[in-house]
Amino acid sequence: MRESRLKDLISLGEGFTTEFKRASTSNLGREICAFANATGGVILIGVSDSGDIIGVPDHNRLKSEVQTTARSAEPPIAVEIESLGDVLSVTVPAQHSKPYSFAGRFYIREGASSQQMSRNEIREFFYSEGLIHFDETPCDRFDINSDLNMAVWDRFVRRAKLPEEIDMYSTLQNLHLIRNNRMTHAGAWLLAEDITSINISATVTCALFRGSDKVHILDRKEYKGDLYSIYEDCMAYFQSKLNTELIPTATGRDEKPELPVEALREALVNAIVHRDYRSTANIQIYIFQDRVEIVTPGGLPAGMREEDLGFKSVPRNPLLFGIFQRMNLVEQIGSGIRRIRRMCRDYGIAEPDIEVSESWVTVTFRRPVLSGEQKSEAESGAESGAESGAESGAESMGYHILRMLYDKPISKSAISKRLGQKTVTGRLNRVIRQLLADEYIEYTVPEKPKSRIQQYRLTEKGKEKLGRENQNR
Repeated sequence: MRESRLKDLISLGEGFTTEFKRASTSNLGREICAFANATGGVILIGVSDSGDIIGVPDHNRLKSEVQTTARSAEPPIAVEIESLGDVLSVTVPAQHSKPYSFAGRFYIREGASSQQMSRNEIREFFYSEGLIHFDETPCDRFDINSDLNMAVWDRFVRRAKLPEEIDMYSTLQNLHLIRNNRMTHAGAWLLAEDITSINISATVTCALFRGSDKVHILDRKEYKGDLYSIYEDCMAYFQSKLNTELIPTATGRDEKPELPVEALREALVNAIVHRDYRSTANIQIYIFQDRVEIVTPGGLPAGMREEDLGFKSVPRNPLLFGIFQRMNLVEQIGSGIRRIRRMCRDYGIAEPDIEVSESWVTVTFRRPVLSGEQKSEAESGAESGAESGAESGAESMGYHILRMLYDKPISKSAISKRLGQKTVTGRLNRVIRQLLADEYIEYTVPEKPKSRIQQYRLTEKGKEKLGRENQNR
């Protein structure tokens, strides 16, 4: 550091990255530790609080004291020491082995002062630095004996491709979803009937807007089952609200979604497995006339920079990530963004925009203008109640109906509502009639098909059909 730089630092006064000390090395360990736990900084020994240069004698002795103090930290802190006239400058570079303690205490820089961290601050610091993973910590709100629904467990077994007769408790232990006889947060998110009973902000909100801003909302859904069900519901929402181009072929017509489904799937899964579940915000999916935004709370995890996207990854929730890998929803770590970009290029559309801030990551897909014959199950369906099933195609809608009926019978109006329809559509009626004809579902009041209390339940044949569908998905 040049002496001109020293004068500039002194003229700016003490602050987040600058500390003045008259001559004593008392509390020097605290200051060095606080800068190491922040972004680094400079300590000027021989300068008064008011910015007057007082100077210090015997720089060699003082340098030795500073080095001894820095090495006494846990872990030891590397510092740079130099004499600038009568002033001794101690530079604490940005460190990479946080957190640091001194004399058994942790310190952090707050404004122009160094403060000892409280217990809660230490815990938050460990989380922010990626030294503790929230998904691996015990979840006090989930009791294995009373909160674990067997129907949810059976679905998890199928999704994770586990043997049907496998012992539940030992499996949860082997998957590390139980630790010290307590369910982890990852396990609770995957096995909760309603994730808001565990974490009120662990939901996903999907919304459809008219135009390119948020002035006119046409449709809004909030999904809050277990994490896998939330994922499925969001994918159904995409396919019910986005456009599909009908392309003539030799054998009829093929449907081509306006955006690559696999790219949307990858972006959604990234949001679910990498979000900060300690945040009070939830994942938000916005569908505008010109774009689709997937907004994830939490920013990038510690150790990740924006330029690293597509090349490396530091999973914020490694336990949850591993389970989604088992479900074949994610591949190797660090490849998601790269695959999304490649899929969009191969599909002939623009690569998504990725915006990163301290608190959010936003992935934006630009919606293309479709040519040829189109069908829009977006604004027209939301405004007029026109047919807008949860997915294009009767077969896909049928699968979702079977999945809804797995736990308990449901009425037609409830099915319609869960599919995102304002009213029961003609297509829904046709799909239900076909499911009845195929004996995949049956009436709960068979003697009165038009009874006002009529519901539908899954037959054994329907359960077998659903099992085959789950294996193929």
